[in-house]
Amino acid sequence: MVTKLSISGLKSAKLYFAITSLVMLSLLIGIVGFEYWDEHELAAIPNQPKEAPTGKVSIVIKVPARVLELHNDGKVYKKYRIAVGKHETPTPIGDWTIAWKAYRSADIMGTRFLALNVPWGGYGIHGTNRPWSIGQFASLGCIRLRNADIEELFEWVPVGTPVRIEGQPTRIKRTLAYSKSGPDVVQLQMKLRQLGYYEGRADGLFSRETETAVKRFQHDKKLKITGVVDQKTLNMLGL
Repeated sequence: MVTKLSISGLKSAKLYFAITSLVMLSLLIGIVGFEYWDEHELAAIPNQPKEAPTGKVSIVIKVPARVLELHNDGKVYKKYRIAVGKHETPTPIGDWTIAWKAYRSADIMGTRFLALNVPWGGYGIHGTNRPWSIGQFASLGCIRLRNADIEELFEWVPVGTPVRIEGQPTRIKRTLAYSKSGPDVVQLQMKLRQLGYYEGRADGLFSRETETAVKRFQHDKKLKITGVVDQKTLNMLGL
C-alpha cells in the first residue's frame, strides 16, 4: 500500500511539474510573441516615407488619438503611434518647442529624448523599454514612441522645432494673473486666441501679451479692466 501510494504521489508530482512547466513556457512565449508583434505590427503605421523631410519641420501631437504627426512645410509628412499621459498625469496641451536633445541608455525612456520647454515640468518626447504601452494612456505626461521611431525623429527634428499638443481642455479653478503658469493658462490663451484677442503661442505663461488680451476682452464685455482673470471673466469666457 505504501509503495502504491508513493508511486501514485510521484506520478502526480511529475504530472504537476510537467503541466506547470508547460503553462510557464506558454506564458513566456506569449509575452515575448506579444511584445514582438506589438513592436513591429501594432505600433508601426505602414506605407510612410523613410527619407528625411527636406522642408521646415514641426510636430503636432493629438492626445485623444495617441498619434504624433511630423509636418513638413505645414503638411503631414509622417505619423507615429504614441503613448501619452494617464488621466491623473496628463500630457500638457499647448504650443511648445524642442529645448534640447539627448541620447539615452535604453532605460525606461528608451534610446533618445527630446525635451519640451514646458515651464511647469520636465516633459519630453522619448522612447521606451515598454513597447506594449504604445497606443495607451500610460505615461506620467511624456510622449512615448517606439525606440526605432524616436531614433528616426531624433535625426529629423532640430532643437527649436515647434511642437503643438492638442487635447482635452483643462478646467480653470483659480484666479489667473500676470506671471502665473500652468495648463489652465494654456487653456485661457487658447480661448482668447479663438476669440481673436490673442495672437501669441499658448505656452502656459501669463505674459504681458496675455494680460493685454484679457484687458481687451474685459473692455469689450464691459467688465472691470484689471487684466486679472477672476470668476466673472471666466464665466464670460465660457471657461
